[in-house]
Amino acid sequence: MSYDPTQPLPGGWPEQPPQAPTQVYPTMRPRRRRRRWPLVTGIVVVVVLVLLVGADRIANAVAENTMANQIKQQGFPTKPNVTIHGFPFFTQLLAHDFKTVDINASNVPEGPLTISSLHATLHGMHINGGFSSATIDTIDGSALITFGELADAGGVGDGITLAPDPGHPNEINANVDLGVVNTTLTARVTRKSATKFNVSLVSAGDVPTSLLGNLVDFDVSVPKLPAGVTIDNVTVTQQGVLVTITGHNTTLSQ
Repeated sequence: MSYDPTQPLPGGWPEQPPQAPTQVYPTMRPRRRRRRWPLVTGIVVVVVLVLLVGADRIANAVAENTMANQIKQQGFPTKPNVTIHGFPFFTQLLAHDFKTVDINASNVPEGPLTISSLHATLHGMHINGGFSSATIDTIDGSALITFGELADAGGVGDGITLAPDPGHPNEINANVDLGVVNTTLTARVTRKSATKFNVSLVSAGDVPTSLLGNLVDFDVSVPKLPAGVTIDNVTVTQQGVLVTITGHNTTLSQ
């Protein structure tokens, strides 16, 4: 008798013993080590950059102070404030070329004249190999002379005070109070030469000119201008007379 496995045995299929449930164990992933080198490298790069920038700024400040001292040693009445623009500074120093340099000073005495504020910008400053001279492509600047300083420089006598004329940018009012005369006159300010400007009375009216002294006509010189730098224009502002200067291909030497 052949056996057919698809047919149950007499008495049914044999009972299967119960099986225990299969327990699933979680798999353990291998721990990955953190890569710290990129972070450390980044920190080192940042620190180095900060140190380089700090050294660059310190060198810049030292050069500004040195330049200000040299300007004073060359005969400038006061030590100016010098600002060397551009970053980084080291590349400009190595090339002996400074793109832009600002020079500022206040209360600068120049003979009988006192300049209330002076500002000059040097564009393209090329220093020679020995750092003893420099060629400047362009200089532009301005000098403010207050009305009181203008009166002192011109030798205008007591009893005469100068003030702006609101309606005319190149004229000033001269308030005359001499006891026997009390009036307001007008004087005109004009550029006279490369280093001078002129103040002259427009009209004295009925006032004898002998009472007005130098107010009738006087010149004011702006000395100590570098070679090639000249007065470009003269205007009257609310603060005083503003003299603008300009120069091209100027040479400075010790």
